[in-house]
Amino acid sequence: MLMSDRMLLKVIVLGDSGVGKTSLMNQYVYNRFNKQYKATIGADFVTKELHIDDKRVTLQIWDTAGQERFHSLGVSFYRGADCCVLVYDVNIQKTFETLQTWHEEFLKQADPSEPESFPFVLLGNKVDTDGGSSRAVSEKTAREWCAMKGNIPYFETSAKENYNVEEAFLCVAKTALASEHEHQDVNEMYFERIPTTISEIEQERSCAC
Repeated sequence: MLMSDRMLLKVIVLGDSGVGKTSLMNQYVYNRFNKQYKATIGADFVTKELHIDDKRVTLQIWDTAGQERFHSLGVSFYRGADCCVLVYDVNIQKTFETLQTWHEEFLKQADPSEPESFPFVLLGNKVDTDGGSSRAVSEKTAREWCAMKGNIPYFETSAKENYNVEEAFLCVAKTALASEHEHQDVNEMYFERIPTTISEIEQERSCAC
């Protein structure tokens, strides 16, 4: 990436549907949490302006749908990514078990030049649920998985309680900045926002204008 006054960093957030990807992004960027779940359709992104090491950074965070049928959309959205955030629900074992699939899927779709060293960050979300009593995946198990993947950073988060969200995404930003993969302006090709929630699509269809 060319060094300038402002750097655009593209981050992809992956994980099973319902693990809280959109909620984490909304909490980080807009400081809000919506209890009503809406499945993300296709992909969408939010942006956050940061100052890191005297650099102005625009973090472009992409939210890709967790449902299997949307995996075919991958190449266009993954291309040019600087970092990949994997998210699972600490209370649902299956969402942890599918992390390997998401990890492999990203590397396949994004096709980075150096897949072994491409930066990932893992977030174990919903640690607030039932005060932690319904937890199915231990922190030790998650950290062992991260160690096997090259000691990738790991954070336990709660989008609802805004626990560790800021810290996690700051690490994501610094990790993406450190990677400094060249985009060759590929981000600009996918900068138009796509309607992503069921409600938005329904509103467009019901518009009489």
